[in-house]
Amino acid sequence: MNRRDWLKQAGLAGTALALLPGDLPGEASPPSRADLQTAITRLKLRHTWTTTMSSSQFRDTLHLRFTRDGITGLGEGAPIVRYHEDAAGARQTVESIREMLLAADPWQFQKVMAEIFRKIEGQFAAKAAIDLALMDWVGKKLGVPLYRLFGLDPNDAPLTTFSIGIDTPEATRQKVREAEPFPILKIKVGLDTDEETIAAVRSVTRKPLRVDANEGWTNKEEAVRKINWLETQGVEFVEQPMPAAMLEETRWVRKHVHLPLIADEACLNAAAVPRLVDAYDGVNVKLDKCGGVLAALRTLQVAQSLGMKTMLGCMVSSSVSVTAAAHLSPLVDYADLDGNLLVANDPFSGVQVHQGKLVLPNRPGLGVEASPPE
Repeated sequence: MNRRDWLKQAGLAGTALALLPGDLPGEASPPSRADLQTAITRLKLRHTWTTTMSSSQFRDTLHLRFTRDGITGLGEGAPIVRYHEDAAGARQTVESIREMLLAADPWQFQKVMAEIFRKIEGQFAAKAAIDLALMDWVGKKLGVPLYRLFGLDPNDAPLTTFSIGIDTPEATRQKVREAEPFPILKIKVGLDTDEETIAAVRSVTRKPLRVDANEGWTNKEEAVRKINWLETQGVEFVEQPMPAAMLEETRWVRKHVHLPLIADEACLNAAAVPRLVDAYDGVNVKLDKCGGVLAALRTLQVAQSLGMKTMLGCMVSSSVSVTAAAHLSPLVDYADLDGNLLVANDPFSGVQVHQGKLVLPNRPGLGVEASPPE
């Protein structure tokens, strides 16, 4: 299948892309046992997605196809501005090492990814896209789902929360009603309207809540006051209450609250975990922050070895990235893997959610498939 056929099958026809070799009329890619295709996908959101960091109606992600020996591995990277990354930069990063990837032996995925991390600074979403494609390729080649490669039981996958972005009280109430099938909700806060937001949620449901401030509280006394109030509202834990750089302040907050604190923006990768132990109770690991499945697994293992709770999160992305993370979910205490559910035009299908329970695909590799056209 050529690049244009792939874009049509994935529902991406008409996506604005920079020209690459093989894009021009009459220009064919040279024959090779290996092939690499990249595309920037515009994911349209069901609702405007607002956090303390930004507000958007769509997200652009990088999709990647790595083909060798007749097997194609799919990858996705979902860069965000918080980490100074975007889809165009991620694509450029992958294209900069095209020849290296075409020559790589995907069976040596650990070695390949280690070399990429040595060569490229930052650009973790691009690294994640490559990592996912390699792991999908290996799973397909072996004929087994990714979770089986890691010796995991899919029945151990936890419930996932469904996220409610910051909005007006009436819009918040409507979003909560739409999320009725999910037994646990994650509520975005971090603004002066936090009490209004929680009141709107509680006017509709008494479900357990998890709260994410996305670094929004910059005063430690305010953070303590809000967290102690949230405890009275049936909140289970609070994610990233203060800016990642305010580690000392977060340590102080932790001593004055009872709810567990989970690090998100403060936990980029495995190397960041040890210094978080006395400031947070757990970590939220995302493939696009750390650089893929292999890096996420290392981060989870380090956190668990230090006695911390673990959580798998995601960016707003298609089912490719979310499904890849879901394959690791039997390892963790909490999951927030709903990024694909916020998207109106997901080009793929993979992990399913039944009454909040993550149901992993039993197909080889990531187990994702192109969604049929509507």
